[in-house]
Amino acid sequence: MPDQQHTDSEANMPIDADVDLHQTKSNRHRADTITMLVTISIGGAIGAGARYIIGITWPTSAGAFPISTLTINILGCALIGILMVLITEGWNAHRLLRPFLGTGILGGFTTFSTYTVDVQQLVIGAHANTALLYLALTPIGALIAVWVSATTTRRLINWRIQ
Repeated sequence: MPDQQHTDSEANMPIDADVDLHQTKSNRHRADTITMLVTISIGGAIGAGARYIIGITWPTSAGAFPISTLTINILGCALIGILMVLITEGWNAHRLLRPFLGTGILGGFTTFSTYTVDVQQLVIGAHANTALLYLALTPIGALIAVWVSATTTRRLINWRIQ
């Protein structure tokens, strides 16, 4: 039987060598983390609320193509493309603007989980062709929206500067 004795230093070693369990976070770091989480949460609530309003205003009946969710996701991705260019290339923004608008509002607004459920419900409801069309259009439309909006925004910024 192997010797079960450990030295004090071995007993206090963290399970993950990259994690120092004795390191304490500063109050400033905690405050920054809380501020960031509150900022993202408020933005997320706003974005999810906007998505909910669009969903109840423009509902999709069972078996129909989920045009409202497709529109929400493509619009959200287009806005993310604009936001990222403006924040990274257009102007110096407050450090909380990107988390508030990008992760919060636009993250709460876009809904790829609903997209997945929509595809599943279409398949279950024997609307496989509609499900496949929707399955393909959403990511293609989202990527095109980001690319077009980012490219257009970048060109407008460069045109304005010249």
